[in-house]
Amino acid sequence: MEVVYVIGPYRSKKGVYGIKKNIDKAEELALELWKMGYAVICPHKNTAFFDGAAPDEVWLKGDIEILSRCDFAVTVEGWEESSGSRGEVEFCKKKGIPVYHSLDELIEKRLKK
Repeated sequence: MEVVYVIGPYRSKKGVYGIKKNIDKAEELALELWKMGYAVICPHKNTAFFDGAAPDEVWLKGDIEILSRCDFAVTVEGWEESSGSRGEVEFCKKKGIPVYHSLDELIEKRLKK
């Protein structure tokens, strides 16, 4: 079973409300990927609302470590607006981890081989 990582914004200028919306969007994508037969890492759910419990660097480094062990990643719509998400996509490029920017792209490029 392949392991996929969900990349998308977590933080929000809208505070907790915006964070919740970002978590919901990532969760929705994660569920669709699970239903397609992948094991999914959704960091948004993994550390939801841990804000302030440890320095942000702890979560960011941990997420990169988890990402390094994944087969590929899929981005949530709006990922480009997040510096963390851009960093994760850049990490994937450097490490040769495929990144898909929608379920349609994933299906087109992976499932229709």
